[in-house]
Amino acid sequence: MFPPFIPPWFLKNGVSMTLYGVWGASRRWEASTLHPEPPYQDHIFQGANDVPIFGWITIPEKPKATLVGTYGITGDLDNQWFLRLLGRKAFAQGYAVVLFDWRAHGKTAELSPTLTSDGLYEGEDFVRIAAQAKQMGCPAPFWLTGYSLGGQLALWGIKAAQMLSSELGLVDSDIVGGAVICPSLDSERSLTYLVAHPYGKYMEKAISNQLKKLAWNLHRFHPQDIDPEAINRANSIWGFDQELVISRLGFASVSDYYTASSALTLLPHLEKSTLILYAADDPLFDPSLVPELDAIASSNPSIDLALTDYGGHVGYISGREGQALAGDEDCWWALNRLLDWFNQKM
Repeated sequence: MFPPFIPPWFLKNGVSMTLYGVWGASRRWEASTLHPEPPYQDHIFQGANDVPIFGWITIPEKPKATLVGTYGITGDLDNQWFLRLLGRKAFAQGYAVVLFDWRAHGKTAELSPTLTSDGLYEGEDFVRIAAQAKQMGCPAPFWLTGYSLGGQLALWGIKAAQMLSSELGLVDSDIVGGAVICPSLDSERSLTYLVAHPYGKYMEKAISNQLKKLAWNLHRFHPQDIDPEAINRANSIWGFDQELVISRLGFASVSDYYTASSALTLLPHLEKSTLILYAADDPLFDPSLVPELDAIASSNPSIDLALTDYGGHVGYISGREGQALAGDEDCWWALNRLLDWFNQKM
């Protein structure tokens, strides 16, 4: 379906690819592209249950479609360079682009104390944002996208689009599907794997520290809604959900919450075109998920799975050989394949 992903020899390891993305590529990404930042406008969308969602929107002169996307477990629109790089590349190819800070993140956190739900409500957020973007002049077809945990949210968005479109002023053909890169599929299994891994436990600690910062940021804007003692107790990813999330969503345990929000069990029910780019050496996720994902994708004709041996977690930095073979203008293999797939589907 796609040209093979061929990384440089020193990145043929999931941990090294992932760390290079965090510490190396993140500092050099702007020099890797000739495409400028699109002329975004700030906008506040209304998500599920009328939660305000902060986003950016831009429409080129002759837009051919619209991309709606968000990022992973932590961050905001200003610092999520991988999403901004996608926005630049998509806009240069004629796409209207809508990017947003999902619940509890970035400027959305300033607008509302609503915490994350790992897709249970963010899926509807995606669809409502698309509907409002359509009213603002963004054209169909709409494609939903995200990476890492944001990929899980986008998969929930694709599922929500199968049920919500007509009541929001959309026709079924407006949201045609989506594409995700290294999506979270089963949080409980992957967290169990991560904290037991020699390197993974340090990655988990780094993520949990960022989640604690996110919680303190929410407390700063909404001191009456976020308990500081709960933040102090939240010293892991699991602890964050235990102390701050599950009671608000009505779950008795974190395990129940992760089961309900799992994207793996969602995949057999997707009926809209869905591309999943997934690296077998992703160090953040349980490797036992790979054959299960492959089997599910094989049995669902709506899913195109690009399963690669290498790539790490949202890395996919190709070497010169891979770039030449794919005819790519840069090293961003996954983003190029995502846009190629959108173009082919249209």
